[in-house]
Amino acid sequence: MTIDDDRSRTDPSGPSDGADPQPAADFSPYNDSTRSGFEPALPEGFPAPSRRALPDDLRVPWDWIDILLLVIVAFCGIFLIGLLLFSGLRFAGISAFHSRRSPDFTDALALVAQVVLDLGLLVYLAAQIHLRFRAPFWRTIGWRPLGLHSRSRGFAYPALVLSGFSLAVIVAFAEGLFPPKHPLPIQTMTANPRVALIFLLTAVLVAPVVEETIFRGYLYPVAARSFGIGPGILLTGTLFGLLHASQLWGGWWQIALLVVVGIIFTAVRAATRTVVASYILHASYNALPVLATLLSALRFRHMPLN
Repeated sequence: MTIDDDRSRTDPSGPSDGADPQPAADFSPYNDSTRSGFEPALPEGFPAPSRRALPDDLRVPWDWIDILLLVIVAFCGIFLIGLLLFSGLRFAGISAFHSRRSPDFTDALALVAQVVLDLGLLVYLAAQIHLRFRAPFWRTIGWRPLGLHSRSRGFAYPALVLSGFSLAVIVAFAEGLFPPKHPLPIQTMTANPRVALIFLLTAVLVAPVVEETIFRGYLYPVAARSFGIGPGILLTGTLFGLLHASQLWGGWWQIALLVVVGIIFTAVRAATRTVVASYILHASYNALPVLATLLSALRFRHMPLN
């Protein structure tokens, strides 16, 4: 069967034998009329046999050029947010010297800037998918329900939460095998309770949504389509871990563990074919330290004093 024959099944103007045209898969949020002369599921020139063999969750309308544009937008966003913060501090009468003497203030400001950048990248991706590809954002980028029966879903979602908690415990134990010789940047940043609270809330409420959307929703389909599912999982997970290297700089064992965690997140995304699964795993993985911190604070608050 040729590509044109395959298109005729979803194109009402194509050849018909009298039967109703077959619709595209339920999770395909776009069709061949999205852009003139463009096959939105795959870049032009992609071999026809690979089109038929490709899993449906990898049929996304963007490619490496779009990923490069996202990287450029991210760097421009970092520069713009930094410029706005610097201008705002000067307008408020806070000098750079004062900021350097207040590391807690600087760390909190950096966390706020990161949240603004993350939300800005989501807005950029949503605008690109809506305006350029004329497709719904969340479903197109991979946020689909688990393809299971209702009873199976009722078991799968709690199982993913427990798996995230278990993975966090295993990684925490593994980190203790080779502790860093010096405090890591993330440990220095979260030494202040207020900064630690902002960091923990960000790690649970913002980071999993943004990082899963970008890495498992936007990057992984292109990497798996280009190099194969296995190499795509390794590449996406490795880039995810290395993105956090600045927070763990000096703890090379900790960075390696985070790369492994990123590979596990991506493998779950590949196996389930939905970002929802890797998001639940990621959010619960990040949530365990928050729960431990809250329980520890409550324990010390109610501890009787001599």
